[in-house]
Amino acid sequence: MAYRRVDLPSIGGAASMNRGRATAGPGSESKSEVVYWALRERIVDGTYSPGHRLVLATIAEQFGVSTVPVREAVRKLEAGGLVDFQHNVGATVAGIDEHAYDDAMEALAYLEGAATALAAPHLTKADLRRANAVNRELRQSLKNFDPIGFTKLNQQFHELLCSKCPNAHLLTLVDREWNQLAGIRRSTFSFVPGRAQTSITEHEHILTLIGDHAPQHEIEFAVRRHLMGTRQAFDEYRAASNA
Repeated sequence: MAYRRVDLPSIGGAASMNRGRATAGPGSESKSEVVYWALRERIVDGTYSPGHRLVLATIAEQFGVSTVPVREAVRKLEAGGLVDFQHNVGATVAGIDEHAYDDAMEALAYLEGAATALAAPHLTKADLRRANAVNRELRQSLKNFDPIGFTKLNQQFHELLCSKCPNAHLLTLVDREWNQLAGIRRSTFSFVPGRAQTSITEHEHILTLIGDHAPQHEIEFAVRRHLMGTRQAFDEYRAASNA
């Protein structure tokens, strides 16, 4: 998820596939980059579940390329923690590393809390209307709940609130943690669907604080508590499953 201090993107689910891409013009991406982003999207949205084997020749045939760019894409996915490589098995989609999830969520809670608090004074009424629209879409999606679709919209909501943070270095750190979570977090709401309703309510509280020009430390704490609440919900599910 790439944050930029520019005009915020329009609302739409397709934005997730473009997170982290360079802003170069059409046709500028190499074959390996095209394959990388397509595979990454399939891993993040759950099309390729943990343990799914990535057969280079099959993928190359699907994309109409040689195995060279596919191998480069898979290596990049491995470097990002989304793919494991085992001798005599090959490349497979990585499973959920529970300790990595806890660490990444905790880091994100503190970093994004600070980034949102710094961004708040720079968010316009139009920006907040967009964020409210995404949150309404999240609430509407509860009627026919799709955890993967909900996760994409949820990330878009957080991106909208962070995008105008004036600290570029902080945004880089937030972006890194979202990328870290991309694979391990892809089905969080599948495990704890009840968290979705609570999350929407917490979004509304954060938007109210920003709209009322609350002190930055209150906004920061609200965002941090919100993200840590998702981590706690998953931890409670995990503890109950292991009992």
